[in-house]
Amino acid sequence: MHDFLDYFYLFLSAFISATLFPLGSEGVLLWMIENGRVVVLLVFVASVANTLGSLVNYYLGLKGIDYIVQKNMISAKKAESSRKLFESYGSYALLLSWVPIIGDPITMIAGTARYNLKYFLLIVAFAKTARYVFVVILYIKGIS
Repeated sequence: MHDFLDYFYLFLSAFISATLFPLGSEGVLLWMIENGRVVVLLVFVASVANTLGSLVNYYLGLKGIDYIVQKNMISAKKAESSRKLFESYGSYALLLSWVPIIGDPITMIAGTARYNLKYFLLIVAFAKTARYVFVVILYIKGIS
């Protein structure tokens, strides 16, 4: 049961960190590696959760942009310019979805641009998984 809760904690951490909340999941991942958890399972759980968190951002962009503009949280002009910029670089921009600070808004803008959901999930899952694999490799190289 303890192991399940550890993986669940990693899932929550990775999910929340992919939304617009400022939280990181890499520390939790590395702590769990250090404590003998299964690395492949950790990367899988973190990647799935982080991708699902980005899907929340996509949905908020898809459904919430009109509300955000209506409440003057962002100007219609700024929203339109972000959407057009994303349309120009969409697939490439999504490869940066793993980057702290800018990655989460990129996934939200993908929703406002109504980017193809299948491509969104494919690209974001790839980027998120690659980031976790890279972090694990750096960690393992550093301790060996």
